[in-house]
Amino acid sequence: MPSSSSLPTMPVIAIDGPAAAGKGTLARRLARSLGLPYLDTGLLYRAVGRRVLDAGGDPTDPATAEAAAQRLEPSDLDRTDLRGPAADAASSAVAAVPSVRAALLAFQRDFAAQRGAVLDGRDIGTAIFPDAAVKLFITASLPERARRRWQELRDRGEDVELARVEADMQARDERDSARSAAPLRAADDAVVLDTTDLSADDAYAAALRAVVDRLPALSPQH
Repeated sequence: MPSSSSLPTMPVIAIDGPAAAGKGTLARRLARSLGLPYLDTGLLYRAVGRRVLDAGGDPTDPATAEAAAQRLEPSDLDRTDLRGPAADAASSAVAAVPSVRAALLAFQRDFAAQRGAVLDGRDIGTAIFPDAAVKLFITASLPERARRRWQELRDRGEDVELARVEADMQARDERDSARSAAPLRAADDAVVLDTTDLSADDAYAAALRAVVDRLPALSPQH
């Protein structure tokens, strides 16, 4: 891992957590409010997984997954089929491959090098930016996260059972937490925010307080 002197000195806000905890919504809102670029790093792995699936490959095969990561294009992040059970499973599988994570590391660090950034994912505060000025770990109970994802899928017209969504999410949690390459966990110095019983506004307010406490020079622009 590069030394801290080689990482960006601009303000980096690292937001990690499991699926459907609300970290993406929160990260986008913080980025808009603070005038910082935003990157959903999970889309990188989803796009790699989708590339593998499109080619009829196995997302768990290291060589296949790494090759897809090496071919990743910025336009891949704009695809409309990066969500759903198949994409979720493929994303989790390729994310467990160390060579895939290595291939995407520079992309993520370069993104924040010029102006700083708000980034959300599963290893931002532990592996990508271990020296980030602010680290948040956003979580919620499994039933609540499953309910949120189920509602999201239904709103898109997908007919899925809540029990299936919860089972798939639990399996992904276990894969993400048990993988040897940058497992999902809260950094030792992260602020843990449980959104199970919080509204979006309450979660935002709590996260913003944590950011301003650690980066007093940053303040909401609107």
